[in-house]
Amino acid sequence: MRKYFNLQLFDNDATLIDRSGAESLIPEEQAREIIQGALAQSAALSMGRRLANMTSKQTKLPVLDALPIAYFVDGDTGQKKTTKQQWDKKILYAEEVAAIVPIPEAVLDDSDYDIWGEIRPRVQEAFGKVIDEAIFFSAGKPANWRAGLVPSAETAGAVVTQTGDLYKDIMGKGGVISKVEESGFFVSGHLADIGMRAELRELLDANKRPLFQPSMQQAGNYTLDGSAMAFPRNGAWDKGQALMISGDFSQLVYSIRQDITFKLFTEGVIQNTDGTIAYNLMQNDMVALRAVMRLGWEIPNPVNALKADKNKRFPFAVLKAGTKAAGEGTSRG
Repeated sequence: MRKYFNLQLFDNDATLIDRSGAESLIPEEQAREIIQGALAQSAALSMGRRLANMTSKQTKLPVLDALPIAYFVDGDTGQKKTTKQQWDKKILYAEEVAAIVPIPEAVLDDSDYDIWGEIRPRVQEAFGKVIDEAIFFSAGKPANWRAGLVPSAETAGAVVTQTGDLYKDIMGKGGVISKVEESGFFVSGHLADIGMRAELRELLDANKRPLFQPSMQQAGNYTLDGSAMAFPRNGAWDKGQALMISGDFSQLVYSIRQDITFKLFTEGVIQNTDGTIAYNLMQNDMVALRAVMRLGWEIPNPVNALKADKNKRFPFAVLKAGTKAAGEGTSRG
């Protein structure tokens, strides 16, 4: 039996969007745009590292789990000791994301209405939102998927609670960046609630220079202390669980099992979440367009010389909301 994410494309249980055309009018080029759009709308996939496409439901990912040990040899005739290095394996599980869009047949002749241009942004946003919720917070994730970034960081003790000194919370000893470095990784990027932008704009170094500033390479993008920074706007971010996630995003890997595909149904029923029937396609003279994609993700988290304990080693750290004293600043003077 196939497993689906619990994906709501609109606010109500079942809604429809008028559609001109039929399955033959949905070209392959449009399908490719949707998968690229899903990646653009998912902050996790945009920041993460894509692996080769999966060829089956499960893909094993070899991960270095033990380092070799070198020894000094005592004298000219001293014995050389043996050593070993070993690998563990992590598994990427391909799970489905799906959305169904009901379409009345009454408007099939309305070729002047660009319904595809209307539906595409909503499908992109919906796919990106459900993927990010699962990867960031474990919200609605399939049972086979690993825990999200925030729950995993909590388990590893890589969490900083916000104080009145945002500079120290992020940049200082024991701060978010420091937590990642203590695990033997360097921070390559940050993700944050959009409400953090105002606080970050006040963040200055010892020379009163802003640490949060526009990227010199890409207009509209920002960096924090030289690392890329993004603010997810697809509705997936839960600031009650995290204000910011920082880490080595090369350690967030994902693989696509199946690019987005479309199928047009002319018969069948669409149910609401309470089990009631929303539409009977035959009786209501409707068709339904179903969009599906399959993907899996993991965090390799290989062993390194600085942190051998995999239960305490994690390439991401989280800043959580706390009590900020009024009037306390965030600059270094």
